[in-house]
Amino acid sequence: MILTVTLNPAVDHTVRLDESLEAGRVQRASEARFDAGGKGINVAKYLDELGAETLATGVLGGFLGEFVATRLTADGIAHDFVETDGRTRLNTTVLTDAEYKINHRGPSVDGSVVDRVIERIERHDPETVVVAGSLPPSLGVEAVDRIAASADWETVVDVGGEQLDRLAGSYTLCKPNRAELAAATGAPTATVEECARAAEALRSTGFERVVASLGADGALVATRSGTVHVPAPEAEVVDTVGAGDALLAGVLAALAEGKPDEDALRDGVAVASRVVGVPGTTIPARSSVGDPMD
Repeated sequence: MILTVTLNPAVDHTVRLDESLEAGRVQRASEARFDAGGKGINVAKYLDELGAETLATGVLGGFLGEFVATRLTADGIAHDFVETDGRTRLNTTVLTDAEYKINHRGPSVDGSVVDRVIERIERHDPETVVVAGSLPPSLGVEAVDRIAASADWETVVDVGGEQLDRLAGSYTLCKPNRAELAAATGAPTATVEECARAAEALRSTGFERVVASLGADGALVATRSGTVHVPAPEAEVVDTVGAGDALLAGVLAALAEGKPDEDALRDGVAVASRVVGVPGTTIPARSSVGDPMD
C-alpha cells in the first residue's frame, strides 16, 4: 500500500471567468467547482484512479475538513484522518486569460498531532508513505523527519524547496518542481541541463531518487545510475493544478509495479499531461489515465 500524508489539506476552489479580472467590479463565474485537495490527497486520488492500493491520512478540521472527508468518501478514496479544532484551509484558483492562485496558510496545530498521525499510519502498515504539501504554520520539517524515522516504510516527500534543504533523514524519493529545486540547492535551473545538475546535487544530500517536474520541459529523475529526462508531450493546458501530484502518482504506481526508473518517469509524465487538460484536480477517465504508456 502507498499511504499519503497531508498535514495541511485544503478544499480546492476553482473558478472560471470568461473575461479578465477587473478591480472594483463584481464579476460572475461561468464555472465553479470544489475538490478535496492538498498534495497528498491529490496523489491518493490519482493513485486510486491508476489502480494502486492507497489510503489518505493527515489532519482535518472544521466545516471545510468535513467537506474533504465527505468528498473523499463519495469518490471512494480510502481515508483515516486525525481531527483537530482548527479549520482546514481553502485554496482558490481563478482561470481567466491567466491563472491566479490564492492559498490560505492553514490552521496552527499542536505538535502532538504528529504522534496521532504516526499512529494512524502504523495502523495501516504501508510499504510506502508519501508526505506531501505545505506544513501548518506551527509545524517545522522535524515533523516530516519524525514520520520518516518512525518505522521501516519507504518515505517519499514533496514539500517546499527550503524545507527539502532542511530535512535531516534519508528518503526514498523527493519531488521538487523547478522553483523548489532551485530553492533547495541554490543552483540555476533555467535549462534542463542545469536542472539535471541541481537534481544530482540534491540527491546526494539524502535522497535515493529526485524526480523533478519541469512544466513544459517535462520531468527528470536523478538516481545513482545517472539522470534521465523525459520531455512533455503536446497537450492543451487548461489548468496546472495537481499536475505535479499526478506526475508523482504515476511514478509511484509504476515503481510499485516494479518498473525501472525511466519507464516510471515516462508513466508519470503521461499522466500529468492528461491531468492539465481538465480543470481543478478533476481526475480524467480511467480509459485515459489507466494505461499511461499507451
